[in-house]
Amino acid sequence: MTTSLLKYPSQAVAKPYFIAAIGLFVGQILFGLIMGLQYVIGDFLFPEIPFNVARMVHTNLLIVWLLFGFMGAAYYLVPEEAERELHSPKLALALFWIFLVAGALTIVGYLSVPYATLAKLTGNDILPTMGREFLEQPTITKVGIVIVALGFLYNIGLTILSGRKTVINVVMLTGLVGLAVMFLFSFYNPENLVLDKYFWWWVVHLWVEGVWELILGSILAYVLIKTTGVDREVIDKWLYVIIAAALITGIIGTGHHYYFIGTPEYWQWLGSIFSSLEPIPFFMMTIFAFNMVNKRRKQHANKATVLWAMGTAVMAFLGAGVWGFLHTLAPVNYYTHGTQITAAHGHMAFYGAYAMIVLTIISYAMPKLRGIGTAMNNRAQVVEMWSFWLMTVSMVFITLFLTAAGILQVWLQRYQPNPLPFMAAQDQVALFYWMREVAGVVFTIGLILYIVSFFVKGNPQEANS
Repeated sequence: MTTSLLKYPSQAVAKPYFIAAIGLFVGQILFGLIMGLQYVIGDFLFPEIPFNVARMVHTNLLIVWLLFGFMGAAYYLVPEEAERELHSPKLALALFWIFLVAGALTIVGYLSVPYATLAKLTGNDILPTMGREFLEQPTITKVGIVIVALGFLYNIGLTILSGRKTVINVVMLTGLVGLAVMFLFSFYNPENLVLDKYFWWWVVHLWVEGVWELILGSILAYVLIKTTGVDREVIDKWLYVIIAAALITGIIGTGHHYYFIGTPEYWQWLGSIFSSLEPIPFFMMTIFAFNMVNKRRKQHANKATVLWAMGTAVMAFLGAGVWGFLHTLAPVNYYTHGTQITAAHGHMAFYGAYAMIVLTIISYAMPKLRGIGTAMNNRAQVVEMWSFWLMTVSMVFITLFLTAAGILQVWLQRYQPNPLPFMAAQDQVALFYWMREVAGVVFTIGLILYIVSFFVKGNPQEANS
């Protein structure tokens, strides 16, 4: 493994994490395409891959590939920020294989045996944790995730504590610790459904609208420092303000999930007010990214990375901010919750805030990890930028088609004087599902181009000049 271009050779352990992340991302999109067809062709691949199984695989792969991306990002940027080698590269590689094998076996389990059988085989009777959306992983897999997380935090934590403490490292470590702590609530599975849902959101919401935003902010700040040459002090101040706004609005904003599950009515007010403020940190992030690029002191050779960084800020604001706000107020959420409007928000928010930041750090780090230089050659970067536009524009259309389907679904199924049954309403919005599937195919082409860009030959001096 070539490490001569790396400031610290131990950064090389990020490479397998990034490769695994991209591979799992491909799997997630393929199962998304399968689900998309099953919306309009109900028996597609049935009984081999039922819809509920395809959905589990699709959402679980999303979570796992992003975690691989976050871990790879930490292993790459933390040594540079701490100005010392990673505490234990061997531990990082061992945890990589444990996590990858555990994840692969879990997916094989979803696909090969009925879910109830999988629960019996993996000890769910001893410690019941399965059966909840996004947390379908077998209990034994959840235990494995905790072991991997603890080893990872030990490795990263000792590296930071024995090295330079920068704002980026501290924010990154805070986000990663929060990620691990909040996941522990996946083991708490009370029989009372209201209590169960109350604490279920402590994992799902406080991840994606809380601590993950800290990880996003730290990676974005790191990339902007490296690609713009703007003073670290300026970026640090922006980062402090953004994460403070994200935590204040995100933590109390958890209440927008408590509207109608049996919790006290005050959550309608708290949830509505604070979740309506959640777009603010994402808007600040957009201003931050464009401001730093405009003030840049150098033209970095890796133009594709700068494009990904700016695109992350814009799409995160649109997906997590604007589309989140569209249905976050309690009187609106009363009609929209669980409809395709929710799916529209989820798709653009996850892509904009988290998928794109992982693709950003991979775009920045991979040339050095592969021993090529500070950037890919110009031809490769053109291909990569085509992949950016295909994936991003496709996701915008996927979101628009799902939004249209959701609005029509709300009218037909929930709002009009004589509402239609669920399946009858689904038939009426099938055209939007077909359009969403076409956009998904274009997105897949964009992802393939992202991978192809790593293999495009060209004059390396073009990128490094």
